[in-house]
Amino acid sequence: MPVRFFKALLLLAALVATPAHALTVEVEAPDEIKALLTQHLETARAARSGEKPDAEEVARLQRQSELTARDLLATEGYFSPRVDSTVARTGDDWRLVYRVDPGARTRVRSVKLAFGGALKTRPDAASLRGRVERGFTLKQGMPFRQADWEAAKLAVLRPLLAGAYPAAQIESSEARIDPAAQAADLTLTVDSGPAFFYGQPAISGSQRYPESIIRNLNPVKPGKPVRQQDLLDYQMALESSGYYAQATVHIEPDPVLAAAVPLRVEVVERPQKLFSVGAGVSTDTGARVQASWLDRDILDRGMRLKLDARLETMRQTGAAELAWPRTTKGYEHSLGVQLKQEDIKGQETRSTVLAAKRGRTRGQIESTLSLQYQTEQQSIADVLDVRNQALVANYAWTKRTVGRAFYPRRGYVLSLQGGGAAEALLSDTDFVRLYGRHTQYFRAGSSGRLILRGEFGSVLADTRDGIPTDFLFRAGGDNSVRGYAYQSLGRTLTGGVASVRYLATGSVEYNYFFNRDWGMALFVDAGDAADNPGALSPVFGYGTGVRYRSPVGPVNLDLAYGEATAKFRLHFSLGVSF
Repeated sequence: MPVRFFKALLLLAALVATPAHALTVEVEAPDEIKALLTQHLETARAARSGEKPDAEEVARLQRQSELTARDLLATEGYFSPRVDSTVARTGDDWRLVYRVDPGARTRVRSVKLAFGGALKTRPDAASLRGRVERGFTLKQGMPFRQADWEAAKLAVLRPLLAGAYPAAQIESSEARIDPAAQAADLTLTVDSGPAFFYGQPAISGSQRYPESIIRNLNPVKPGKPVRQQDLLDYQMALESSGYYAQATVHIEPDPVLAAAVPLRVEVVERPQKLFSVGAGVSTDTGARVQASWLDRDILDRGMRLKLDARLETMRQTGAAELAWPRTTKGYEHSLGVQLKQEDIKGQETRSTVLAAKRGRTRGQIESTLSLQYQTEQQSIADVLDVRNQALVANYAWTKRTVGRAFYPRRGYVLSLQGGGAAEALLSDTDFVRLYGRHTQYFRAGSSGRLILRGEFGSVLADTRDGIPTDFLFRAGGDNSVRGYAYQSLGRTLTGGVASVRYLATGSVEYNYFFNRDWGMALFVDAGDAADNPGALSPVFGYGTGVRYRSPVGPVNLDLAYGEATAKFRLHFSLGVSF
């Protein structure tokens, strides 16, 4: 008889002698711990996997699960539990029942927090020590859980690591449990290490562009205490400068280097030259195609020359701009020229603009001081045909607290402008121009947002004659008063709508997002443009729309009803760059 036959007989005999049966497990415990035990007990896991253990294996799993239950309860603050289990055969199956009485939960009786390193000795660190102590999340009288204890220790380190103590660590920690009193006495010692101060940047990856660009973008000076936010700001400034596709800024938390720790800056440079084209469509200015050419290193000094051409149904522009890298004080300078031709609501203009600008970005605030000379030929049918010129000094200030989200749900954007021209300085008339726009975003439930917008502009002058249209106002369109054609609200003449000296618009909009990409909108817009404040007579637009977060940017599609015109109007915009 073959050997394999004898082996098969022996295996069959073993299976008959130790039959295997299905396993079910029940846990009788308070709801707050029942789910934890059901998920992690070895017997419960075996039951979920469909195992069919024999009697010996069931006994082993039963004993191991009792030990596991006690360990799990200890992590939740129950150090004196009663855990009983019974096993029974039900037909051909095993049935295990655990009865768990967790007992009284252990609570925090005392907390002792001590400091070592520079945080203990520096006289200017008292406020930080107090903030760390107040921020310790496990307070006297709170339930003691192992997860909360670990989280509290991490929370103690967080403000130190984000500030001048990147080498901070937990020196020692102890949770002493008194089972009789159901009490926990916590002791924690934090070694902050030395305080770190900035040294000079150590740059790698810079080959094509001058290193001075990287150094000038540094927001900190040597000797200043290290702060994690400074490193993030520096990295963001590098990536948004236009010279670098990727940037990383970090320090090595080596206590030996603490007095002047180098900022290690690693960059990946963008190509020196770039040609790009794009296309889009908007119900304001129609279809659009554009092309631009950029050289980022003119004269080997990091100067950027950009040539840009844009053709739209209602507007055509060509521009050239020469921009210098940011200076050590954070300023960016540029010179530019623009040729523009447009025909919007019957007002035709052809203009030439020469501009010199000085801009600065500090945190959430952008400011620009500009000097702009503009000549313009303006006509409206047979009613108006004039030439205007002005040399305008202007200051613009913008604060953004909305981050980079396509559809922000909190924060605001505030823009203020002020400028003017004098007849004695290459201008046809004296005027002062003031403009402000504020957009506020509020959360509205878990998936909604509320947007409030207000806009006001005025030109203080004896007459509008001689003022180029870029410094006057009209209303209507996608970002103004929906339900009305782009720039259709102004001074109505035979054959067109002319720009005026005063503007006031406002909007209330509610958005609800069904998921990450798609949402809807309900809105009410109002506004007008006129030649004096008393003539402002707001018209209203009401509507609904769709919001889509596309891979290339936000897409807004709105259908609005203009009360003054008793007509519906579609507002839509989409742009793609290649």
